[in-house]
Amino acid sequence: MNEPTSLHPAVEVALDEHPLMSADIERIIKAVDDRFDEQVAFLTQLVRAASLRGDEAGVQKIVSSALEERGYDVRSFAIDPARIGKDPAFSPTGFELKDSTIVVGSKPSPLDRGRSLALNAHVDVVPVGASARWRYEPYSATREGDWLYGRGAGDMKAGLAANLFALDALSAAGFDLKGAVQFQSVIEEETTGNGAAMVLAQGFRADAVLISEPTDEKLVRANTGVMKFAVTVQGVPAHPFEVAIGRSAIDVAIRTIEHLRQLEQEWIAERPIAQPDFAGVDNPIALTIGTISGGEWLASVPSECRFEGRIGFYPGDVAEARAVKFESYLRNAFLSDPQLKGCSEPEIEWVGVKQGGYVLAPGSDAEALLAKAHTLANNSERELQCFVMPCYLDAAVFALHGGMTSLVYGPVAEHIHAVDERVNLPSLLRVTKAIALFAAAWCGVEARAEQVKL
Repeated sequence: MNEPTSLHPAVEVALDEHPLMSADIERIIKAVDDRFDEQVAFLTQLVRAASLRGDEAGVQKIVSSALEERGYDVRSFAIDPARIGKDPAFSPTGFELKDSTIVVGSKPSPLDRGRSLALNAHVDVVPVGASARWRYEPYSATREGDWLYGRGAGDMKAGLAANLFALDALSAAGFDLKGAVQFQSVIEEETTGNGAAMVLAQGFRADAVLISEPTDEKLVRANTGVMKFAVTVQGVPAHPFEVAIGRSAIDVAIRTIEHLRQLEQEWIAERPIAQPDFAGVDNPIALTIGTISGGEWLASVPSECRFEGRIGFYPGDVAEARAVKFESYLRNAFLSDPQLKGCSEPEIEWVGVKQGGYVLAPGSDAEALLAKAHTLANNSERELQCFVMPCYLDAAVFALHGGMTSLVYGPVAEHIHAVDERVNLPSLLRVTKAIALFAAAWCGVEARAEQVKL
């Protein structure tokens, strides 16, 4: 293929004496374009495989089959419950995962002269809520114009498809990576992060990991630590004709949540000056009460109420230390608040992610190469923007417990965790190109003797 007239500059690759030239870039971009319809069809198949917690076997079979067809060395393994409470990378859980596995496809490089790379995505999704409120059936994977609708379409099966087809494009363009690559399809990201922790426990490491979460084509500079909790409070049950002697556990729960809102404001006020990335985040702590249940009978004063939620904290703080502050704050509230005095002490459980946050330090080779790849994929001068996500990301596990450079970058998506979740397909195409170019630049590539004719 003749080299085009300088549509793109060369991408200089550290540790590689042969830069990725304009002709190489064009071959890779064309390979992504040529297979995008196939990529969308694969994404449709993934979305239609409903994969709520504990029900990921179907989608993981699709993923493992796709990897086997492409010649990856595929391993499937479950989360080891014996590590919970012993390995700091793991978060607490009481949920049994009987048939849920993690899938990792590996390709060692025959050249073995470049840096290694892991491309990561999770397949677990959150519940759809009231499906009648959705524009289309939540698992129908309906396409409308530039958008594909469905639970998990954005968060984050589109990213998984981008990872796979980015690597496909490199092969189709006639290139071998000089560094080893891993394709990681994990579970439990939405709940505990123990899927990523188990990847580390199985010994998988790379010089960098890219997680293609839906980030509106921006790079995550930092994410908050997160703790997920359940609080159970007690009331005094009573019959309506003796309501004065009763004490509603639901009212106690509501008052307890009001105190947690005060704690949220106090933690927001601790916004660290040393981390200016958080200055523009309205609420980096983001206390959320996600579920609540209480009472035994509609005509009785309820005796017990339980609510579950999550709360964030700043990178650099230790999750266990924040948990102690949380527990102490609530117990003091029950001692000092006249509306709570006399109530039994609240029962506090940690029921999911209990993990610190991380900051991606500026100036890494990985970030610089992704920034170049992002601009080239857009065929424009648009620079890669960075932002902070006040939520849990598996990147924290890889960064804090694996010592790995962790990048989070993915397509535009809307209504994730909400009604009418959807992913933007033109954005997905651009992101797939960016990931392919990044992998080529990071690992280094070498043209095969007989390149595929495009």
